[in-house]
Amino acid sequence: MSARTPRLAADKLTFLLALVPYLIDHDNVAVTDVATRFGVNAEEVRSAVRLIAVSGIPGETRQYLHGDLFDIHWDEFEENDRIVLTHQVAIDDSPRFSAREAAALIAGLQYLSALPENADRDGIASLMAKLTRGASAAPSQLRVSSTESSATISVIQAAVQANVQIEFDYLNSRGDRVSRRVDPLRIESVDSDWYLRGWCHLRTAVRTFRLDRISELTVTSEPAGARNGDVPLPDTLFEPSLDDREVVLELPESALTLIADYRPEQVHAAGSADRVRATLRVAHYHALKRLVAGLAGVVTVVSPPEARRVVAEWAAAGAAPYDED
Repeated sequence: MSARTPRLAADKLTFLLALVPYLIDHDNVAVTDVATRFGVNAEEVRSAVRLIAVSGIPGETRQYLHGDLFDIHWDEFEENDRIVLTHQVAIDDSPRFSAREAAALIAGLQYLSALPENADRDGIASLMAKLTRGASAAPSQLRVSSTESSATISVIQAAVQANVQIEFDYLNSRGDRVSRRVDPLRIESVDSDWYLRGWCHLRTAVRTFRLDRISELTVTSEPAGARNGDVPLPDTLFEPSLDDREVVLELPESALTLIADYRPEQVHAAGSADRVRATLRVAHYHALKRLVAGLAGVVTVVSPPEARRVVAEWAAAGAAPYDED
């Protein structure tokens, strides 16, 4: 018997520690529902609630006054067998997220709930509700705006769940429009751009497609042969191709991490001690436009001359309206 008592005491303490936050998260809950949730009988729940109602922390007087104890709606408890906390202590003194921090986290959860691989929407919604209640003040009402690719994402998500192939027209980086049949595997985002990763039947390999370049998207009835677990996906979103073109960029050594996604193959010192030249591969010279625009004043295209011309003409075209003004 003595060997059994410590385990029962520990179990009771664990139950009490889990019960308090559960009751705080549920404003009005039946005793029978709590018993079912924790796998105990109803009388154990009633006994624990009575104990919680006389628990708390002493105030500045070092005595247990009314405001220092938990309290419940006794009429609801005794007449309707329901638990309603009317006053809580201790947990209010724990560190809380500020309204701005909670709003930022909620925005992130809204973003995650839009991803196809996150099927537990109810769990995410419950977590957002807890963040709202647990913040030091009411978080700002916000919503992550949908992108132009939202409709495409929904169609691809349905295809992934049904495990069927999709067909679409794709505008590649060279400006050519080609038809593709793909086993969709995953949707990912980089900054504001969304990408589909899937097994391309035309190339018989895993390929990445930008969603805003996809048109005439249709879901077929053909089962997808490639499964996410069967086809190894590279850790990086972009993989080099034999058709890629080499470009040499010059930039500060400290900025190399900014072009890490392009996987520079060769890096060597430039004329200045703190600058380097990096060789990377791009599908087309026009792909440099976004890179240079995002790192204006940091990255310089060194070679080949055709790459410098493409970027220079693009920059001049963008500056022309300002010159006219």
